[in-house]
Amino acid sequence: MAARPTARGSAGPGRARAVACAAVLVALATGCRNDAAPAWGYPELGATVRSLSRALAEGCAGQTPARCSEHLERLDALAERAFAEVLDHRLLDDAYVTAANEVRRTRQLRLAAAVQARARRDPHHPPLARAVAAEELAYRHLLAALSRIRTAPPPADGTDPV
Repeated sequence: MAARPTARGSAGPGRARAVACAAVLVALATGCRNDAAPAWGYPELGATVRSLSRALAEGCAGQTPARCSEHLERLDALAERAFAEVLDHRLLDDAYVTAANEVRRTRQLRLAAAVQARARRDPHHPPLARAVAAEELAYRHLLAALSRIRTAPPPADGTDPV
């Protein structure tokens, strides 16, 4: 049986329900948030965190500390990109600052140990191995801080000053 047109020319309550359902679906798909706030989950930061995590996971298994030291040099660019994104979204917190400072400190120790290892021509120099392990651990702490920042809800509506 075909729907009869009403005085207004619509097809009746079925059409109204369809329009209401479509409106709800559009609202769910587009989200109901302040458009000035950063996207929930910070997708750019998420991509950088995944890249940093993947690069760290490729890691140094079975490599000499000298070779691993070269690998850790490449992680610095990813950490700098993450820092820029954290600043862009105003997400800086104490845990992130502490982790970033720890990465910088352990990087300086590793660089000093790498100079000693090159001078001794010893790719298995124990102080370099310890410095590499310490820097890897510092990067893992930085990843944990970044992951926590990324999954935390934005402060207020995301537009408040830090």
